Amino acid sequence: MSLRPASSVNIADLRRLAQRRLPRAVFDYIDGGAEDEVTLRGNCRAFETIAFRPRGAVATPHCDLRTEVMGTTLELPFLLAPLGSSRLFYPRGEIVAAREAGAAGAVYILSTLSGCRLEDVKAGSSGSVWYQLYLVGGRDVARAGIERARAAGYSVLVVTIDTAVAGMRERDHHNGIKELLTFNPWTMLPFLPQLLARPRWLAGFFADGGLMNFPNIMIPGRGPLPYTDVTAALGDTMVEWKDLRWIREAWSGPIVIKGVHTADDARRAVDEGAEGIVVSNHGGRQLDGVAPTLRVLPEVVSAVGTKTEVLFDGGIRRGSDIVKARCLGAKAVLVGRAYGYGLAAAGGPGVARAIEILRADLIRTLTLLGCRSIAELDRSYIEDL
Repeated sequence: MSLRPASSVNIADLRRLAQRRLPRAVFDYIDGGAEDEVTLRGNCRAFETIAFRPRGAVATPHCDLRTEVMGTTLELPFLLAPLGSSRLFYPRGEIVAAREAGAAGAVYILSTLSGCRLEDVKAGSSGSVWYQLYLVGGRDVARAGIERARAAGYSVLVVTIDTAVAGMRERDHHNGIKELLTFNPWTMLPFLPQLLARPRWLAGFFADGGLMNFPNIMIPGRGPLPYTDVTAALGDTMVEWKDLRWIREAWSGPIVIKGVHTADDARRAVDEGAEGIVVSNHGGRQLDGVAPTLRVLPEVVSAVGTKTEVLFDGGIRRGSDIVKARCLGAKAVLVGRAYGYGLAAAGGPGVARAIEILRADLIRTLTLLGCRSIAELDRSYIEDL
């Protein structure tokens, strides 16, 4: 298969293209999960346990994919999830992905741990962009980031609560992602062959200036946080529920809590005034061995009812996965690896192809279900196997 996203039939094809273009360390950073990757696999496999119940002889000349999230009508029922260090996958990766999301009518969510300035990412998109917040650097640093996001025109703040410490991503330790980004020739030496085997990626990486720091985390007296400081910084600045109070004071717009995995946390998020929550286990990259998010979704939806909007994250690889999550009560879903593979494979055209694959999947699935719109989906269209 040639390195052309247009030839990709599904997200798995884009994954293979990404694997061919990237050094092993960088591909595993996208592709891998925590420890034995039980949760990573479980997130995807959970969709196999749900069967569809289609309606026959239903004319569906047009399938309406629109949905309303945080008061905004979206053309697609999925958002591009925050992917840290996307500039490592492709030059100016966050700007590239945000541009393609805007062109497709999808929301792009920028990670605090971005290689591009948040102002540049927002300026590069014609659509709605949200800002995902870590408290790396402490309260004052985070507050400065929030103010920058507000001034730049970000519409929603996404607060991640499941990163008290970085998960043990064993592939990263084995394959040298940390050594790659230190630029120390002695520590990099064992991993140089995999870099030299991908000259196209390597040339683009250095031409882009490399991923040396996080420009949205400005440490007083030091400047942008260096890349190698992030793991320790996450553990030192975990989010607690009490932090929602000062975050609310700093941000006047909607707040979404990402990383909710139980009914109790969902209710607590509502009590703290969250306008939305994301049912997520961080794509299987944090605590390994937790339940797939698709299994947790009904519990969370039942706990909060209509008090807040419930979004879903984890294991989405096909449009049919999005339909199943919607049937179980999600307002919309976040896709991460699905577009990350496209970005890593071919930049903007790869992201555009990932979005188009999911869009076509959605239309085909709804048509075969005999359902005219995303809004009509409910549990009557699915059953447990």
